[in-house]
Amino acid sequence: MQAPPAHPTFHEAFLYWLRLGFISFGGPAGQIAVMHAELVDQRRWISEQRFLHALNYCMVLPGPEAQQLAIYLGWLLHRTWGGIVAGVLFVLPSLFILAGLTWVYLAFGDVPAVKGIFDGIKPAVVAIVVFAAWRIGARALKNRVLQAMAALSFVALFGFGVPFPAIVLAAGLIGLVGGRVAPQHFQTGGGGHGAAQARHAPALIDDDTPAPPHARFRWGYLLALVGVAFGLWVGMVALLLGQPVLHHMGIFFTKAALLTFGGAYAVLPYVYQGGVETHGWLTGPQMMDGLALGETTPGPLIMVVAFVGFVGAWTKEIFGPDALAAAGMAGAAVATFFTFLPSFVFILAGAPLVESTRGNLKFTAPLTGITAAVVGVILNLAVFFGWHVVWPRATAAAPFSGGIEVFSAAVAVVAFVALWHHKQDVLKVLAVCAGMGLLRSLIG
Repeated sequence: MQAPPAHPTFHEAFLYWLRLGFISFGGPAGQIAVMHAELVDQRRWISEQRFLHALNYCMVLPGPEAQQLAIYLGWLLHRTWGGIVAGVLFVLPSLFILAGLTWVYLAFGDVPAVKGIFDGIKPAVVAIVVFAAWRIGARALKNRVLQAMAALSFVALFGFGVPFPAIVLAAGLIGLVGGRVAPQHFQTGGGGHGAAQARHAPALIDDDTPAPPHARFRWGYLLALVGVAFGLWVGMVALLLGQPVLHHMGIFFTKAALLTFGGAYAVLPYVYQGGVETHGWLTGPQMMDGLALGETTPGPLIMVVAFVGFVGAWTKEIFGPDALAAAGMAGAAVATFFTFLPSFVFILAGAPLVESTRGNLKFTAPLTGITAAVVGVILNLAVFFGWHVVWPRATAAAPFSGGIEVFSAAVAVVAFVALWHHKQDVLKVLAVCAGMGLLRSLIG
């Protein structure tokens, strides 16, 4: 009988998490699939059942579930520092790559060729968001009650401008009540990530492997962890008091981090409201460009907050007109720190409890309600982006005036057909659409 693999050293795990940070394209589904293929099938560091158990917990939390899963598995293998290293390396390469691309975008964005590339990417982003709404809706809206909640969520945002946090709260309350009154409408069907199939060769952390000593719940550990995290948060907020822009970013992105139920697409309207309308850190078209850059870099899509932070600090010239790049890097770092700090707390504090309840963790009715509402939120985001791309000269008073941008509309349709009908990879679609925009700029 095949023996379980040897326990990886901290150095071996460090190199794996670092590599993962550079290849984690494809959104949460792709990132989770990569981790599953390597950690379950190839390296056998963890069994299928234990992997899915950890994933189920991450799915009910606000925040990027793929990064949280990396934290969980790193913690399971190498205690608290293992989780911290796994989570940091999951986003650190993306932070530096995205910051570099944002600098190029701001410094050279007026060059016709660069502008042409983004003119091709923007309508592709519209198609990507529409496709995301369709894909999530097809999986989540299993009955008419959930479909109605998605429709109401869209109307509340698009027609009445209801704040995103209010929609999340209302959907959670409806799910909480509905789960008791009509539970058949708020039960989730079979797992979206598949059930365990054929028995794998023995894993290091197998189905029946007892939880290691550090994975057992301890009140002292919990209180110390929460205390350190809260101290870090307060310390950073206090440190930024002398820089109002960065201070406001810290508070704002902390709130955003606690509202990311349903993935990055769900919280983007909130980030847009705060970044564009409330604080004026960037414009609507720049927000779309940032989403495009986020789609083309490794790491979770919510890393678009680094773009928002970079552009906001650059635009506000927080260090003066001669230090724009340093200001942008500071803004990106602040946005990233405050967005991801809660994920470390959620996992490192909650994982010991989760390990003690293996086999019993289920999706809750409130989460089902929130997921349904998220579909409407994403659809609203698609409509908003589509409006700015296809009707670029329209105004709030006359939303569909000024004529249609035929090129943008055509590229959006082509991109959606490629994603939906031909099942093309997002990066390939973005590359082709960028090429179409570049070609148009060269011959126009």
